[in-house]
Amino acid sequence: MKPTAAQGALPFNEFVLKIHGHCNLACDYCYIYRSGDESWRERPRVMSRETVARAAHRIAEHARTYALDRVHVVMHGGEPLLAGPAGIEHLAAAMTRALPATTSLSLGVQTNGTLLDKHFLQVFSRWNIKVGVSLDGTDADHDVHRRDRHGDGSMRRVVDGLALLTEDRTRKLFSGLLCTVDVTHDPLDTFRGLARYRPPAMDFLLPLGNWTRPPPHHSPDSTETPYADWLLQIFDHWFDAPEHPIGIRLFESIMGLLVGDDIPSESVGLAPCRTLVIETDGSLEQADSLKSVYPGAARLGLNIRDHPLRAALSHPAIAACQSGHSALAAECRSCPLVRICGGGQLAHRYRAGHSFSNPSVYSRDLQKLIHHIRARMVDALQEPQ
Repeated sequence: MKPTAAQGALPFNEFVLKIHGHCNLACDYCYIYRSGDESWRERPRVMSRETVARAAHRIAEHARTYALDRVHVVMHGGEPLLAGPAGIEHLAAAMTRALPATTSLSLGVQTNGTLLDKHFLQVFSRWNIKVGVSLDGTDADHDVHRRDRHGDGSMRRVVDGLALLTEDRTRKLFSGLLCTVDVTHDPLDTFRGLARYRPPAMDFLLPLGNWTRPPPHHSPDSTETPYADWLLQIFDHWFDAPEHPIGIRLFESIMGLLVGDDIPSESVGLAPCRTLVIETDGSLEQADSLKSVYPGAARLGLNIRDHPLRAALSHPAIAACQSGHSALAAECRSCPLVRICGGGQLAHRYRAGHSFSNPSVYSRDLQKLIHHIRARMVDALQEPQ
């Protein structure tokens, strides 16, 4: 019989390892270096081999304790490729050796793509490491925000990396593209800028903001829905296409939730959070996005040296993230869309003096997005075959 987690919580099955704490870019919307949380300055630049070994031990311990049949480990940063091919290979080998034979391991890396070269791709191929790349649409639009410390755009280097990743022999490693929404850019140009690389999937992230620090071009007191309006142009173009060779995670998550599926997503739905972050010094934290709220918002006060990962399951912050409906604001609990919206991403709910007991700052956008997608799905089902 599988042991049950503390207080009925679900064990973690995804682990984000911050293998390098610094970055070679200086993106103007970065939640790690531009949000006011400067904990990265206190930590090692690189996750040491000792910390890697301890992380592998703790993840394997967690997998054995809860008889997990699969775990997903994502290498993250900063920019994880700054750890170098040897560092990534060492981590992949350590994780593979540590896990029990009854637990399968999937490995991934999320990168800005500027350092991708044949040496990294050889390592990724050996260990079947899936590669996600952050890209913000067209060449010009990408370089608006994603510049290096000298102010130079990064797109040229990303294009070179993607050219290698999308070759026939390595394309199987390509997991998708991640785009942060800028409503001043043309949405269909953005979509086409991403689609030209034929990713298996893409996702659109709403900029990190909250009621105290509103997102760009978004007034909490306004009835306008600039982010829904932007996303819906892409949705209609994508939904009306005769084929969908490229998945769009946000849209597919909403569609799945609308038909009753249980979709794990940080952005929508009520599925409990089962992701844990391990920082370069071995600290255990919640999602990085919380660093955009206030300094220390992601901290749990735990570390892999002194605590098994199950200790985090008893932490009030994790318990709240796993409690779904009951942790939401009263306004959200009474909303007919609550099972689909899920209150939105946790970082978007914050308001100084009221903590996270608020609807998402994007609440109106999410409602419009969900209503529109549901209407299009209903219309499609009613069309004669």
